[in-house]
Amino acid sequence: MGKKARLIAMYLPQYHPIPENDDWWGKGFTEWTNTAKAKPLFRGHYQPHVPADMGFYDLRLPEARQAQALLAKRYGIEAFCYYHYWFAGRRIIERPFEEVLASGEPDFPFCLCWANQTWSGIWHGAPNRILIEQTYPGVDDHRQHFAYLLKAFKDKRYLCVEGKPVFVVYNPRELPDSINVTKLWRELATQAGLPGLYLLAEARSAPTWDPVKAGFDASITLNFPQRDRWISRKHPYEKIKNWVSMQYESIRGLPEVFNYGEEIRKLIPEPVSGIESYPCVIPNWDNTPRSGKNGTVLHGSSPEFFREYLRLALQRVKDIPAERRFIFIKSWNEWAEGNHLEPDLRFGHQYLQAVLDEVQ
Repeated sequence: MGKKARLIAMYLPQYHPIPENDDWWGKGFTEWTNTAKAKPLFRGHYQPHVPADMGFYDLRLPEARQAQALLAKRYGIEAFCYYHYWFAGRRIIERPFEEVLASGEPDFPFCLCWANQTWSGIWHGAPNRILIEQTYPGVDDHRQHFAYLLKAFKDKRYLCVEGKPVFVVYNPRELPDSINVTKLWRELATQAGLPGLYLLAEARSAPTWDPVKAGFDASITLNFPQRDRWISRKHPYEKIKNWVSMQYESIRGLPEVFNYGEEIRKLIPEPVSGIESYPCVIPNWDNTPRSGKNGTVLHGSSPEFFREYLRLALQRVKDIPAERRFIFIKSWNEWAEGNHLEPDLRFGHQYLQAVLDEVQ
């Protein structure tokens, strides 16, 4: 019997120094800088998250990338979806993936997600500080972008549907004239000898937006917690204190806090009408290492709750043909967002074991 679904883990290709981060945040900065300095902000708040098996790795090392792939494969993850950055021809934190592509190692499937989003200092308390602006200069830029992607699309490890490379757009609604851009990319793919492209749009909490009319083949859906459900610093102190057992004279400075166990059913939205929809599941979330009191916490995440969450996602995709029966996991290794499948010291391999148990 085959797997119940094809699990694809989003992958952050950071964790190595780059000149831009040296300039913005200080010499030697990586996501580990924020991860390691995190502190609990209320009683019962799980911070810091400390990596277990591989420690504070450096993604310039092929041994680290190989260890990740072996671990993912062991527990039923089919592929990594690497975040890919293209700012009108400028690339950033591209080295790990480019080395994966050039070396042929690890021998583990992958696809790409264009994280088309302006980089700002928002998560670091400086929302008006623009680090790199995401722009869309026009057709020539889209052609150059495709030309850069083509080598990856033709790699034998690249994740495909009916031979068509899977490509995800993170902010599809921000892509101007997306219907013509996606048409152009498909034409270029055919000219390059590919049978086409399988284009996925992330459609987070956007029920009125139509991916079909925007030129996409399918959507990835996630309902990130909404403010009308949060346990806020604006709410009565007793409500918050009773829920998270906090001991405060004041609740000022509390991040947005949600109960992971209560949010599970709300995190998987209804399918997008008229298009195949693949759920995106979150094993855990806490970006206070980056943003402190401005962060968001899914409090009380556990392998047991995540197992229940996965079962709901599996039920959602059970009638989709096997080749397209995708579930995306956000994420494999976004440690500064408290959002990772990679083992930590508290839970070890328990989240990964939940994946293996439920998907096989």
